[in-house]
Amino acid sequence: MDPVSRDLDSENRDSRPRKDSTADLQTHMGDMQITRGGDMLMDDYDVGDEKSDVAEITPDSSTDEPQDPLAHDFEGMKARMLPLLPDLEPESESIYTWDIENYRSLTRKERSPKFDCGGHPWRILLFPFGNNVDHASLYLEQAHGDEDKPPDNWYACAQFTLCMWNKNEPTIYMCHTANHRFTAEESDWGFTRFSELRKMFAQQWEGTGRAMVENDAVSVTAYIRIYKDPTGVLWHNFINYNSKKETGMVGLRNQGATCYLNSLLQSLYFTNAFRKAIYQIPTENDTEKKNSAWALQRLFYLLQTSEDAVSTQELTASFGWETKHIFEQQDVQELSRILMERMEERMKGTKAENALAKMLVGKMKTYISCINVDYESSRIEDFWDIQLNVSGNKSLDDSFKDYIQVETMDGENKYFAEGYGLQDARKGVIFESFPQVLHLQLKRFEYDINRDAMMKVNDRYEFPEVFDAAPYLSEGADKSEPYLYQLHGVLVHSGDLTAGHYYAFLKPTVDGHFYRFDDDKVTRATLKEALEENFGGDYANMVNGHAGFRNPYTRTLSTKRSMSAYMLVYIRKSREKDILLDVAEQETPTHLAKQLNEERAALEKKRKDREEQHLYLPISVVTEDAFKAYQGFDLTNWESDPNAPSTPQTYRVLRASTVGDFTKTVAESLRLPAEQIRLWVMVNRQNKTTRPDQPLADLDMTISQAYSTHSTRDKPFRLWAETMTNVGDSKPSWPNMNPVPGIAPLVLIFLKYFNVEDQTLRGAGHIYMKRTSKVAEVIPAIQQLMGWSPSKDQALMSSTSSSSIPSTSNSAVSSPSIQLFEEIKQSMIEPLKPKSTLQQAEIQDGDIICFQKALSEKVNLTIASTGGYTDAREFYDYLLNRIVIRFVPKIATEQEESTFSLALSRKMSYDQYSAKVAEHLKVDPTHLRFSTVLSSTGKAKQPVRRSQGLTLAQTLMPALATYANSNQRPDTLFYEILEMSISELETKRNIRIQWLPEGVVKEEPADVLAPKNGIVEDLVPPLQLKFNLSDEAAGKLRFYEVHGYKITKYLNTNSLLANISDYSTLFAELIPEEEDHADDNDRAIDAFHFDKETSKPHGVPFRFVVKPGELFKDTKERLSKRTGIKGKQFEKLRFAVVQRSLYSRPTYLNDEDDLSTIAIHADDQLGLDHVNRTRLFAGKGDSIFIR
Repeated sequence: MDPVSRDLDSENRDSRPRKDSTADLQTHMGDMQITRGGDMLMDDYDVGDEKSDVAEITPDSSTDEPQDPLAHDFEGMKARMLPLLPDLEPESESIYTWDIENYRSLTRKERSPKFDCGGHPWRILLFPFGNNVDHASLYLEQAHGDEDKPPDNWYACAQFTLCMWNKNEPTIYMCHTANHRFTAEESDWGFTRFSELRKMFAQQWEGTGRAMVENDAVSVTAYIRIYKDPTGVLWHNFINYNSKKETGMVGLRNQGATCYLNSLLQSLYFTNAFRKAIYQIPTENDTEKKNSAWALQRLFYLLQTSEDAVSTQELTASFGWETKHIFEQQDVQELSRILMERMEERMKGTKAENALAKMLVGKMKTYISCINVDYESSRIEDFWDIQLNVSGNKSLDDSFKDYIQVETMDGENKYFAEGYGLQDARKGVIFESFPQVLHLQLKRFEYDINRDAMMKVNDRYEFPEVFDAAPYLSEGADKSEPYLYQLHGVLVHSGDLTAGHYYAFLKPTVDGHFYRFDDDKVTRATLKEALEENFGGDYANMVNGHAGFRNPYTRTLSTKRSMSAYMLVYIRKSREKDILLDVAEQETPTHLAKQLNEERAALEKKRKDREEQHLYLPISVVTEDAFKAYQGFDLTNWESDPNAPSTPQTYRVLRASTVGDFTKTVAESLRLPAEQIRLWVMVNRQNKTTRPDQPLADLDMTISQAYSTHSTRDKPFRLWAETMTNVGDSKPSWPNMNPVPGIAPLVLIFLKYFNVEDQTLRGAGHIYMKRTSKVAEVIPAIQQLMGWSPSKDQALMSSTSSSSIPSTSNSAVSSPSIQLFEEIKQSMIEPLKPKSTLQQAEIQDGDIICFQKALSEKVNLTIASTGGYTDAREFYDYLLNRIVIRFVPKIATEQEESTFSLALSRKMSYDQYSAKVAEHLKVDPTHLRFSTVLSSTGKAKQPVRRSQGLTLAQTLMPALATYANSNQRPDTLFYEILEMSISELETKRNIRIQWLPEGVVKEEPADVLAPKNGIVEDLVPPLQLKFNLSDEAAGKLRFYEVHGYKITKYLNTNSLLANISDYSTLFAELIPEEEDHADDNDRAIDAFHFDKETSKPHGVPFRFVVKPGELFKDTKERLSKRTGIKGKQFEKLRFAVVQRSLYSRPTYLNDEDDLSTIAIHADDQLGLDHVNRTRLFAGKGDSIFIR
């Protein structure tokens, strides 16, 4: 027999429960079938995952046994079919055989007698004619019955084989093997398609001449081995797994791609001294989302006290991260350093100051020491972590030896020692001290020059549980205390550069175990899982022909492990108890517990409210005071700021309560007797206004009945609370709104006052008038309401208005100083005819009449000159087009008041809203320039053109939107305060210049404003001022245009700026000295950079002097000086002569070549062939940051 082992990939296993709740191990891609003669029937499929899952087929993989055991050789079969699993300790074993007679007479489901293994009962479960399939189905089942229940939390990790065999011919058999964690919930596991029924009863079983089921009988043998569970999660399916219950610790939820952040945070949290130092940062008076120290404290406190996995959303929000940052995996070392810097800043001036440095900072010395003379140049620097090379090193010690490797400086590379001249010297790095907590960053990702890409290094790299750092200290270092370090944490990356996952193995206590922290899941881990399985390298015990294991993140097969350590955390053994000290809840900031308890109480209240929501009805009530405080259309804004005095008050009212009960509630909130409150139902009119319609007269009606009677389903229930004040001792009497024969009906009218001087429009109150009353009769009611006397108002006026109320016999009514308008809807404000009756004017209950004083022409002109409105209709138009714009300085400042908001009209021209902004900033409006804002990035777009015909609305929301102008914020503008007026600026042109101070390796951009009709010479003074150039240097400036990374044109001082292309880049540099002093025989050549192919240029092109007769090895020295590229980076360059045409073939140069004899044509250029490093990071997201 020649069985071969295979793992079952989780996606190839059918683990759906049987209809009778028996768990199922069904292999769609072919079960292993071991039959007579050792043949194995297996369908082809990709071999599975890196790690075995809950259940797997695991027969022996040996191939050199001389003879197959027979089915009744139970020990031989067990050795063959049930090999010991590595790294696991058996607890008990058992073999049981069930002889089955009268097979065809069996019922649908049969169970064997019970047998014992590991102190617990088991039995074989058989579906003789298949569990809804055309195969016999066979399972192993734990046999605890209702009377014999398993102990609480019982489980057994079992490796088992089920064999069906002919007891008269033991060479005929079929076996299947699996591993499973049996629990009370998953009490059985096995094989739905164990054996095809047709074959079982066929007379020719695999050519033997006999049947498997012979004489209606067959035997089934179960081989079981129970293993000890070292971690508590062996073959666990993690359904309903509770990290807190199993380990006492909780994980962190992954927001999208934040597993790298989670692994780092867990590492820092279980560095208890770090957690304690974070708790010591005072944050009780600075609790806001922008405070990263407060957010980190809350996160640590929740990890310490929560029962469930904790979210990191508050922390990432405090970093200033947006959604795009959540889905970008970043460099953990960079994140760690930035986080440490931010926490260090917050700790300054507190009792936690320098706590992190004392814990995490070591010292290293960089030195150059002369060999033959007594001279050394050195400097000592702090380090927070150490980056170690993995490639080329087999272990942690190898990396440290590589790190402190000494380089000899001799020959042409001698060191110039002050006072001694050129000397042979040794150059290197040595450590002066190591911190208490040592963070080691393993460089698992590096650039592969052959693949021209960043790649992950999956080579095997070993690191010890205990590390001795003493050999890497300088001779003068303080070694009075041993530098032995205990492994505390292993941060792991599984996958490759483009796809992967991060998790961590941490040892929270000095004498405890390692645990695996995988986002929201925390599990116990073995020492091998924490160390050896994260060394990387090839998988062990690979069978010949094995294609490898599938990477779960890239779905590719590989013989190398994709999971490997990328960061190690060691703690100095002599300081372990100080670093891993207990942090009691009493040592946490008290305000954290208080805040979280309040938040939990609020969440509980919300939950309770949701559960009881069907019993309550939300009712919005507009009061008289809210109407008087409101400025806008209609009686109120139903969606305004809840804290604004004009916002309707919302009540949560029991549906079963009465209108009278609710009236009392409203009266209590208004501090009035209930008799002085009358509630009116508000209805939505066709003109999209909401006005009172009728009072709720039946106080015994329930709220539910009132809602169903007077409101529309799924619409909010809105009421107006009418109040009656100054009633004295008499009982309040409400106006009767019901029609009475012979009496003119009353109409409820709301009044608004437009105050021209204050530029406000607010509610003034309400009045009742007879429908037959003239419009002019509203005036006395207004005067009484406002406390105006007719004579006084008359005295204020020097003239009358045509729209004023004309004189009548009543002097109070004939006051010419009041104008009346009806607010019909937002866009319809109509003047009222004084002689018309209210009925003729179609005034009905809830209508609004707006009034204003008619001022003198002089006063009106004064108000209009300041941008004010003198007519209520104009002010209504302003309200209709009002928009609140947020103005942000284009150049960021630390002054909070530099960002502000103004309410403006959409119809304003550039000059009008510029004047408003200038008034706020107290600057000249002609010196303001605005830019629209990209909604996707929040960055500025092109400046807004100053045009009288362009309104604010057209600027922010163009009517003919294209992609270029549709992707912009409709409520924000950037502003700049210029040194010159806009009109003067329009005569200028902004030119971006790339200044080259040191060869071509460094660029400094400069924006220069120059006259549109100017010349290149106009660019010199601004550059001279910006970069502090002398007059002599300014006279040696050279400007040239670059397009497609190649020089296209050199500009002289008289070249017109108008001829500079918008699609070119303008470079400026000082003419090199060698070019300035070139001989007559020397000539210049243009040079550019390319990456393997000349059609892939990059970098900064430059001009270079070619000297006749010079060997190219000497030319390269001048090239290094000219470009500023030195050392190993320069050694990687290849040089070629390239013709200017796009697809020309490069002629590569050797050290013995003479450039002047090869580059002989006018269009020849010098090409520098090297990798375009900017391309390597072109797809990378923004650099990580913490606000």
